[in-house]
Amino acid sequence: MTVALGLYSALPAAAADDAPIIGKNQITLTGDRLTPETLWAMGRIGSYAVSPDAKKIVYTVSYYSVQQNKSHTVLYLMNADGSGNTLLTTTADNESDPAFTPDGKSITFLSGKSGSSQIWQMTLEDNVRRQLSFCHKDVEGYKFSPDGKKVIFIQSVDTYASIEKKYDDLPLASGMVINDLNYKHWDHYVTTIPHIFLAELKNGKIQEGVDLLNGEPYECPMLPFGGSEQFNWSPDSRYIVYTCRKKTEREYAISTDSDIYCYDIQTGKTSNLCKPADYKEPATDPTQSMAQQPVNHQSQDYNVGYDMNPAYSPDGKYVAWLSMARDGYESDRIRLCVLNLKEGTKTYVTESFESGVDGFCWQADSRSFYFSGVWHARSMIYSTNLKGEVHPLTTGDFDYGSSLSLCGQSLIATRHSLSEPDDIYSLSFKKKKETEVSRLTRENRYFQEHLTMGEVKERWVETSDGKKELCWVVYPPHFDASTKYPALLYCEGGPQSPVSQFWSYRWNLQIMAANDYIIVAPNRRGLPGFGMEWLEEISGDYSGRCMQDYLDAIDDICKEPYVDKDRLGCVGASFGGYSVYYLAGHHNKRFKSFIAHDGIFNTQQQYYETEEMWFPNWDLGAAPWRKGISEQPDTAAQVKDAQPCNPYATSPHLAVDKWDTPILCIHGEKDYRILSSQGQSAFDAAIMRGIPAELLLYPDENHWVLKPQNGILWQRTFFRWLDRWLKK
Repeated sequence: MTVALGLYSALPAAAADDAPIIGKNQITLTGDRLTPETLWAMGRIGSYAVSPDAKKIVYTVSYYSVQQNKSHTVLYLMNADGSGNTLLTTTADNESDPAFTPDGKSITFLSGKSGSSQIWQMTLEDNVRRQLSFCHKDVEGYKFSPDGKKVIFIQSVDTYASIEKKYDDLPLASGMVINDLNYKHWDHYVTTIPHIFLAELKNGKIQEGVDLLNGEPYECPMLPFGGSEQFNWSPDSRYIVYTCRKKTEREYAISTDSDIYCYDIQTGKTSNLCKPADYKEPATDPTQSMAQQPVNHQSQDYNVGYDMNPAYSPDGKYVAWLSMARDGYESDRIRLCVLNLKEGTKTYVTESFESGVDGFCWQADSRSFYFSGVWHARSMIYSTNLKGEVHPLTTGDFDYGSSLSLCGQSLIATRHSLSEPDDIYSLSFKKKKETEVSRLTRENRYFQEHLTMGEVKERWVETSDGKKELCWVVYPPHFDASTKYPALLYCEGGPQSPVSQFWSYRWNLQIMAANDYIIVAPNRRGLPGFGMEWLEEISGDYSGRCMQDYLDAIDDICKEPYVDKDRLGCVGASFGGYSVYYLAGHHNKRFKSFIAHDGIFNTQQQYYETEEMWFPNWDLGAAPWRKGISEQPDTAAQVKDAQPCNPYATSPHLAVDKWDTPILCIHGEKDYRILSSQGQSAFDAAIMRGIPAELLLYPDENHWVLKPQNGILWQRTFFRWLDRWLKK
């Protein structure tokens, strides 16, 4: 077993204000296997930016201190070929969101040095830092105009659309008077929302900003994950395009219909690039799936799903963005939409790609693009043009990230795999030749050179209905085929996110393998990268084919002589947690241990608790009171042969009487997507049934586990539970 000892910082021991600095960690390894401590010692590459002359790249890395229970984000600068890598940050202040000024002589970034997050600038010649913004609140993101004279920045504004303000004469009252559905989101109560502000840069100082959504109760960027990718400048610095879902109250909760808006700085007018001024919203039933709504004939001409992340072409003649066709379906296939600004016509240029576009960038000719997307469990780089001619450019067992940037004649992207965390790569595409790939960073070289990762194999499994299912199988380091190993079935969340060549700092398949488990990770029904029919077979059918796909995968790997079929475990989070709870009542004694993290235990309860109502409307089919409750299937065999199952009639909580296997339930109390009552209910049910169970409850975590010490506790609890039930 690997033991992590002697963490130290490669940065100076303390900043000018004597604050301890969290820097690059070096640890002493007493073995060659991955451990929780080793994972948290790794540097995590974040955002990056390319200089205008394509000669430099600035990027961020976050380092974590388990002892201090926090992180530190720093800036590095390197030449475009990866040489001359230099650490720029020398204080304990976080420095993030780097960008080059249009003249390429300075770097701008966010820093908390002044006590709040503000925009700073550092000259490349002498590394002199100075503060540019002096806002009363934190700046959460920004973009300078191409001419360098203006800036858009993100700042939160107060909103009490859903929660009534406190009374002045009751200063100690903590109660909130709530009047519509939008009172909570992801992990917080909604008292503020992000807006974008436009400001001028004069005499080296950013002036007072103008709120482009002043008085509007809408978000830009959209919560909870939107950032600076959701707005952009025109090349002539006159126009700003941004993403917004201009809906409130119940309509906001049931719809994913966001649009692309264009703000004209000269006239102060805003126009919707997705819909004309006379467009009228269709009447809808908020308790019914959008898939079941009456057809809106206008929506056939004007997109009604997610539209987001707009970007002007270099010549300013086009705006492109990511687009989903259907309202209320957040996992619809993402297409690349291009608007011809002169003609007012829209073209979808990735129609021949049977999967979604994760990210894109214009090529210099303003007539073609690079984009990333998942196919057969790998996220690769593709090209397309205005005619929609798509060509694959990369191959391999790894994933490229969604953030893509031109660097002269090359493309810059991050890349990771099931066996390696992110690094930055340069890709050069030459006619009639293979893509030339250069690795620019080796952030975790020490770990990669001293750790032994388990072999990863692609395995195609024949499902019980005659289809083919791609599974990743990860073997323990130093695998011995003459030995019998316990095996884990990994259940993916989403429910429609890919099981690609992902790298995770919590759900890491290599650390599971390092603990001498064989891992099988199926791309079951409902995952992208295998065509639309495969993707959408899960909608309204949580307990149907996708559950049988899981069982087909674990049954298939059990045919191997090195798998001990009497020592099988099943683990997963979010929809994967739902999968664990469901399989606990329908596994026919296959498994000896279960672990469910932030999973849905009661689908009816979930409908009434979650905050983004379009999700259960689409995925569960409708509100529970609209569906008849039919008899639930008793066995996996019945599920296999059944028609699509009513998600309410087959809710995991209805099969607790068939639970017979030890289970660990994990949940965060700040998870407002799937409330912690779900995990607590499952734990209580197991205990009342007399089944061995544990509950790991985090009062301060959301749908994820973000704090270092909580993360290590998660890993230790996870493997202690598995070892207790699956190892001899």
